[in-house]
Amino acid sequence: MSTFSQLVLSSRPLSWINTAFPFAAAYLLTTSRIDATLVIGTIFFLVPYNLAMYGINDVFDYESDLRNPRKGGVEGALLDPRIHRTTLWAAAISCAPFLVYLVIVGDPLSWLVLAISMFAVVAYSARGLRFKEKPFLDSLTSSTHFVSPAVYGLVLAGAAFTPALWLILVSFFLWGIASHAFGAVQDIVADREGGISSIATVIGGRATVRLAVVAYVVAGLLLLGTDWPGPIAALAALPYAISTAQWWSVRDEDAEDANRGWKRFLWFNFFAGALVTMLMIAWTLLR
Repeated sequence: MSTFSQLVLSSRPLSWINTAFPFAAAYLLTTSRIDATLVIGTIFFLVPYNLAMYGINDVFDYESDLRNPRKGGVEGALLDPRIHRTTLWAAAISCAPFLVYLVIVGDPLSWLVLAISMFAVVAYSARGLRFKEKPFLDSLTSSTHFVSPAVYGLVLAGAAFTPALWLILVSFFLWGIASHAFGAVQDIVADREGGISSIATVIGGRATVRLAVVAYVVAGLLLLGTDWPGPIAALAALPYAISTAQWWSVRDEDAEDANRGWKRFLWFNFFAGALVTMLMIAWTLLR
């Protein structure tokens, strides 16, 4: 493939919406307006942010990715070593102008949230930090990748952090932890062969799956305490919990089979996104 094609694949196009939507939704619902900051911020979290997050990962995970049969497609690029440096430069250069703008229109609190978000993007994979190899911190950092755009959008827009809003954010964070943890199960064999530690390689596939199921269930329960029609969003957690529970007693040597469940998540994400979008519209109309 061409360099451009590899960079696009490395940014995980199927996952672009997972970071752009939280920012856009948080900012739009708070301000009730479409402005330059909404558009620029959404574009940033749609493409450059994902190129940085996943591109850095693909560069520093190259050796282990060679042993992972999932890599080389929509679940992760296997970048040609010749473009590793280009990938890092592309990530930095594509992010820079957006970050400059967002700093200019923000305030110290929004700068702090944005800094934490970008630090998590780099720290997860970059040599010398490698949070992805620190069990439990790996899932916390991965969840930060997806929740921080929402928090940033809220702070940038000047939202009031009510108890209901905190429940939504904590629920989202637990969802992120569960998704990362379950995703790590399918890579147990490849990660151990590559000498990479993760939450799944340390506590084992069975315990990790059970942790993920519990996190999904708790995430759904928390949403029951939000303002109407928020409780309906709890339904979005059910498919994830039910599907993940299929591997409740998985053995580590059979952990790669969990990839079937992970692929389902691509469809669950569309369902959850559609449900949340409809609830956002309903909430706006009821205000």
